Amino acid sequence: MFRNLPVFHVLAALAILAAGFLCARVVGRFAERSLQKTALEKHLQHLLVRAVRILVLLFTVILALDKFGVQVTAPVAGISVAGLAGGLALQGVLANIAGGVSIMFSRVFRIGDSIEIGTVRGQVQAINLTTTLLRTPEDARVIVPNRQIVGEVISNYTEKRRVPLTVDVGCEADLEKALQTMREDLAQNGRILKAPEPEVGIVNLVDSGVRINLRPWCKAEGYCQVQYDVYRAILERFQERKITIPYPVREIRMPTAGA
Repeated sequence: MFRNLPVFHVLAALAILAAGFLCARVVGRFAERSLQKTALEKHLQHLLVRAVRILVLLFTVILALDKFGVQVTAPVAGISVAGLAGGLALQGVLANIAGGVSIMFSRVFRIGDSIEIGTVRGQVQAINLTTTLLRTPEDARVIVPNRQIVGEVISNYTEKRRVPLTVDVGCEADLEKALQTMREDLAQNGRILKAPEPEVGIVNLVDSGVRINLRPWCKAEGYCQVQYDVYRAILERFQERKITIPYPVREIRMPTAGA
């Protein structure tokens, strides 16, 4: 079929291919510069630029095939049938890709956010077409398929988190003094946010003591360190001010002989 083609058609097809590859690069760079001026995420910008280049190249190949004398309607129909068969065989992969596109456009979380998906919690390291990469507080890399993220309950702790703390105080201790001491410790901690204001209050009566809950707010990255600092500060201040912390006490009575 190609032997009977005029040399002019062959040269025209090659010229179209060369121009198409050059045009794909130029259009891709133009699209990249235009998208950089928008608020879209970096990974979404790269995805759109790649899609634009592929479309230009696909259009170029179709024009070149037409110059070679190939009827493009038959290949397009064949590609459609093959695409349908491939779609049925790759349902999981396509579902992940659809999930990835949905995540990128909905922007429910971004790279660097601290999120929780189901039982997995970590910082977002990368958002790809098929998977999302998280790094857990234990420094483990967790790869989550995007189709499992879409429709799942997602907790985003990027801006701030409430730190639940619990302290028990002895019944014989000065309760108001203990509450004031804990409020002072929270106020002196630089990682704790001033607004919303930390909550401090009695929540329960326990064996030989009173249970007090503290609910300060902090930035997500300081969550664990706030717990360490506050507990240490409270223990040191309690020791200085002679505020007792109840310890488990058991009284054992042994019957005497003949009793």
